[in-house]
Amino acid sequence: MVKLIKKNEKSYFLCEECKLRYIEEQWAEKCEKWCKEYHSCNLDITKHAIKKKLRMH
Repeated sequence: MVKLIKKNEKSYFLCEECKLRYIEEQWAEKCEKWCKEYHSCNLDITKHAIKKKLRMH
């Protein structure tokens, strides 16, 4: 299950397998499903990931 992260009044969804973050939950879910099944990343999915690094500290 993807993880909801709230940072600076914005919400992001985290793929718990590869740690990529998405604005839309559906993309994080697709990413996590792919990662679990194929143990790799899918470029058609990851192109929707947030490019900016999100500091967790």
